[in-house]
Amino acid sequence: MIIGMNNDQLAKIRHSLAHILAASVREIYPGAKNAIGPSIDNGFYQDFDLGNAEGRGTDAESRGISDKDLPKIEKKMRELLKKWKEFERREVTKDEALKEFDWNEYKKELISEFAEGGKKITFYTSGGFVDLCKGGHVNNPSKDIPTDCFKLERVAGAYWRGSEKNTQLTRIYGLAFGNKTDLDTHLLMLEEAKKRDHKKLGRELDLFTFSELVGSGLPLWTPKGTLVRDLLDNFVWELRKKYDYEKVEIPHITKKELYEKSGHWDKFKDELFKVSTREGHEFAMKPMNCPHHTQIYARKKWSYKQLPQRYADTTVCYRDEQTGELSGLSRTRAFAQDDAHVFCRVSDVKSEFLKIWDIVHSFYGRFGFELNVRLSLHDPAYPEKYLGDNESWKRAELVIREIANEKKAKYYEAIGESAFYGPKIDFIAHDSLGREWQVATIQLDMNMPERFDLSCTNEKGQEERIVMIHAAIMGSIERFLSILIEHTAGNFPFWLSPVQIAIIPVRAEHNKYALEIFQKLKDAGIRAELYDSDENLGPKIRKVKTEKIPYWVVVGEKEMETKIVTVENRDGDKEIISENKLVTRLQSR
Repeated sequence: MIIGMNNDQLAKIRHSLAHILAASVREIYPGAKNAIGPSIDNGFYQDFDLGNAEGRGTDAESRGISDKDLPKIEKKMRELLKKWKEFERREVTKDEALKEFDWNEYKKELISEFAEGGKKITFYTSGGFVDLCKGGHVNNPSKDIPTDCFKLERVAGAYWRGSEKNTQLTRIYGLAFGNKTDLDTHLLMLEEAKKRDHKKLGRELDLFTFSELVGSGLPLWTPKGTLVRDLLDNFVWELRKKYDYEKVEIPHITKKELYEKSGHWDKFKDELFKVSTREGHEFAMKPMNCPHHTQIYARKKWSYKQLPQRYADTTVCYRDEQTGELSGLSRTRAFAQDDAHVFCRVSDVKSEFLKIWDIVHSFYGRFGFELNVRLSLHDPAYPEKYLGDNESWKRAELVIREIANEKKAKYYEAIGESAFYGPKIDFIAHDSLGREWQVATIQLDMNMPERFDLSCTNEKGQEERIVMIHAAIMGSIERFLSILIEHTAGNFPFWLSPVQIAIIPVRAEHNKYALEIFQKLKDAGIRAELYDSDENLGPKIRKVKTEKIPYWVVVGEKEMETKIVTVENRDGDKEIISENKLVTRLQSR
C-alpha cells in the first residue's frame, strides 16, 4: 500500500499504466498502432488502430479486441510491470521523432502539430518501450505501482480526435488506484451502480422508452414518467414563484440570424439541427433558450424601477450529439431545460444570485443531495474562446467570488470551465454511491446584453447597460432524472412516486371491496393503483416491489369483514389500520 497518496501521484500511476497497456497490446498483437493514452478519473485509457494487427479474434473483427481479451492483456501488463524501471526522458527534433514513428500516422500527426506550435517533442522510454509523451509518470513502475491496484474494465470504439470523419479506433479503459483496497471499493461501487442503472430501472418503473423509428437520443415519456417530470417541474416553479419569476413561452426554431448575433452560431453551428424552408430560409432547432428570452426583454423600453425582469420557461431543446456519445437519459438529442433568465442592473447581481442559490439548495436538499461549489472561470491564455474583453471577465469573476464567500461556501476554482459568454457557479452533487455530478448552474452574462443592446433607463434618465443571469435548477430534466433514479435506486420519495399505493385483492371475490378502498384513496388525491388482474397474489406483490411503489395493501376475506387493513411499505414495515386512518395517514406524508 502506498501511504499518503494524492491526486498527482494517482495521475502518474494511471498515466504510467497507459504506457504499459500500449506496450502489452503491441506485444500481443504485433502491428497494432497506439494513439493516445491519458490518465482520467478513476483510471486511464489507450486508443489503438488494430487494422493491421496480428493475432486478433474472429468474433470482433471490426474492433480486433473484445472484453473477453482483457484478462490476457492484463496478465501481460503485470508481467511487464515487474520489469519496467525508470522512465527515461529524451528531447528530440521533429525529424528524429518522425523517423522513430514512421510506422504510426497518429503519432506523426501529433509530432507535426507540436513542431508547428513550437512545443518541445519528448520521448519517454521504460522497459524498452518508447512513446511520444509530455511526461507525468511514476519514478519507477516496478516499485511505485502495486501489481494489484489496477484492472482493465472494458473495450469501446472511439474516433481519432473525437471526429466521426476520422478512423474509429479501439479504446481500452482501465481502472487504477493507489492500492487494492481502493480498487476493490470502487469495483463494489460499480456493481451497485449497475443495479441502479437508470436505463434498467427506467424500464422497470415504466417511466420512459426509446424507439428505433423515432431515433437514438430521443426519449419517449410514458404517463408515469410524464407525471414525475411534471411534479419536478412544478416543484421548481413553486420555489421560483416565491421570488416573482414569470412564465414565458418560446418557439422551438429560430432564424440563424438570432444565433449569429448571440454568438452561438460560430461556437455551436456543428451541433445544431438545421431546417431549410421551401422559400430558402435557414432555421435552427433551438439548442438553448437564452437568445429567445433576450427578445422578450427587448420588446419594449424598461425603467430601472421595473427591474429585475425574471423569465422562467421549461421547454425542450435539441442538439446534434454524436451517436456514440448518447447514453440513456444522461446524454440525449432532445432534452427539457427548466430554464430561467434574470435581466437586471449590475447592482442587483449579488442579490439575484443569492436568491437562486437558495432555490438550488431547497430543491436538492429535498432529495438528500450534498452540494459542493465550483467557480467556473475563463482561461485568459485563450481569449479567442470567449466573448467580451478581459476586464469584463475580471469584474464578473470578482462578483461570483464575493457571492461564494458571502455564502461561506467551500468552493474551488476551475479555469477554462466557464461558458463562452460568462463565468458561472456550478453546483456539484454527491449521490448515495459517492459519485459526483454537476447539476445546477448560475451564470453571469455581460456579453449577450451588449450584443443585443439591452438596457434600462436609470435614475438620471440615461440608458444603462444591464446584465443577464442564466439559471437552471435541474438543468436538463432528463439528466437530473437519470441521476435521481440512480441516487434513490428508483425508490422515489412518496410525493414524487407516480403510484403511491397499490391495492391488491387476494382473489376475484375481493375485487369489489378493493375497488372501494382504491376509489376512496383516489378521491382523497392519493395516486393509487388497483391490481385486480387474474394473476395469483405472489406475482402481484412481486410486480409492486419491482415498480418500487411506496405502500401496498392486500385485501382478503378478513379485511372485508373487519374493514381493517394491513399496509406495508418498501422497507418491510407493516401497520394495521382502518380505511379512514389509511387515507389521512397518506395525506399527511
